Amino acid sequence: MRCGQIPTEPGKPPVQDTGPVDSVSFADLGLGPAIVEVLTSLGYETPTPIQEQAVPALLEGRDVVGLAQTGTGKTAAFALPILERIDPTRKQTQALVLAPTRELALQVCEAITSYAARIKGVRVLPVYGGQGYGAQLSGLERGAHVVVGTPGRVMDHLDRGSLDLSNLDHLVLDEADEMLAMGFADDVERILADTPEYKQVALFSATMPAQIRRLAKRYLHDPVDIATAAATTSTTTVRQRWIQVAHHAKLDTLTRILEVEAGDGMIVFVRTKQATEDLAERLRSRGFAAAAINGDLVQAQRERTIGALRSGALDLLVATDVAARGLDVERITHVVNYDIPHDPEAYVHRVGRTGRAGRSGEAILFVTPRERRLLAAIEKVSGRPVEEMRVPSVDEVNERRTARFAQAITESMGSPQFHTFRALVEEYARDHAVDMTDVAAGLAVMGADDKEFFLRPDPPKAPRAERPQRDRGERPERAPRPTSSGGGAGPRAANSTGFAPYRIAVGKRHKIGPSAIVGALANEGGLRRADFGRITIGVEHSIVELSTDVPDEVFDALANTRISGKRIDIRPDTGPPRRTNAKPDRKPRQKRR
Repeated sequence: MRCGQIPTEPGKPPVQDTGPVDSVSFADLGLGPAIVEVLTSLGYETPTPIQEQAVPALLEGRDVVGLAQTGTGKTAAFALPILERIDPTRKQTQALVLAPTRELALQVCEAITSYAARIKGVRVLPVYGGQGYGAQLSGLERGAHVVVGTPGRVMDHLDRGSLDLSNLDHLVLDEADEMLAMGFADDVERILADTPEYKQVALFSATMPAQIRRLAKRYLHDPVDIATAAATTSTTTVRQRWIQVAHHAKLDTLTRILEVEAGDGMIVFVRTKQATEDLAERLRSRGFAAAAINGDLVQAQRERTIGALRSGALDLLVATDVAARGLDVERITHVVNYDIPHDPEAYVHRVGRTGRAGRSGEAILFVTPRERRLLAAIEKVSGRPVEEMRVPSVDEVNERRTARFAQAITESMGSPQFHTFRALVEEYARDHAVDMTDVAAGLAVMGADDKEFFLRPDPPKAPRAERPQRDRGERPERAPRPTSSGGGAGPRAANSTGFAPYRIAVGKRHKIGPSAIVGALANEGGLRRADFGRITIGVEHSIVELSTDVPDEVFDALANTRISGKRIDIRPDTGPPRRTNAKPDRKPRQKRR
């Protein structure tokens, strides 16, 4: 079988990706005017190959299996047909999209919301772990036509009875292979079993292992198989670099890059709407012309902001992935991934905002130590290595400030008011017997707003304090704890080298299994499957073995994590309380008579 084909039943050839056809438009796919107008406003011009093949099949009511690499536009491929067939007058949940991570769930939710901008009454709700239940329960009570969620949290709502799937018409498994790799196989099958038999199912996966094929054969009815060629990822005219930076140092690092890099307009990508506002405000406080763009902006505000970027009134745009879709501004020379995307497909879209129409561009990726694994996935999608760069030094920043100061002086001498101010300065110097150089320095101070002109040298790095011991102290080693019923072994043996035990405050009483624990900790802390050792589930608590290489900031991220609505309160396991050898005094037993 040639590359790019999906294995199908004998006698049933796969649909092949033949590439984009110039004459095909979104209207040609059978989409209604409202959705076509929204796509036009978002900058979408022609369908991608997977959209061209999947949209008509889904509009006909067929099930679909899509072998879709990142960067192929699969979100729109399943979202647009769903929105076309949603009935806003019905309060029930009519579509469910399952995604492996909360980041992808939020991204898909934002995309569907933007596509539904001109369909009155459609409600889209994200449900995922790590967020309180209040907003989710309220949204489900009001009636969510489309629910986008992670398997663990969807299962929680099914157990609570807060999510009713009895009227479900559409089910999407997005990145199915990733969901199964994260240990959600049982949850996915349970959710599928709780949905009506006759519903439309769309399954999208970057790979097609045997487990995915079995899942498709069991739950899909006569599906259309679609194969797309691997996405042509980032343009060759874009130089791609990455820089390792601690989370707390991101803003200072970005500031130095802004001062040192020679460029014009820039888009800075973050993950959430709130982050766009926060970062834009902090950049403005440091003297940069920055604005936020996110899904909350109405179209008129969006157009004004983009117009300011085009005209040069604005240099920095802080954006979410969805808000920047379709954005094409010639001034954009740099794209900064302030928050690394968990979905490499999002990286492709981000980098594509620069280096367009043959122009050169720069893409810079911030990577925290725990996110190095995501860098490998991005390099794989890019098809070429991303080169490492270093944080600009204090000397480089100060050298650039000096050069800009000199340039500003030169430019000001060409001002029509130059001779007027020169006369005033000469008069001041004569009247006060002050050297002209001192007057010039005083004028420079006037324009500095009391801010230090030169960046101070970096303080010497203090030796890193040793992390508190996470083992069980000086007690003798005990035999491995047996896995209780309902527990499960991770990919390593208990008490294996390189792992330390942690106690979390959820157990059998909270109706959780190993997959729920792995999913929640992986989503919130960015952990990999290999970071987990043995998992032992007790009645009120569970013991999870985690790699000793897990950095401290991961545990900070896990501090408020919840599973089944219960805060896990993760902490090193110190074992059961010790029993002392001393026995309490007891009264002598009296003899019976």
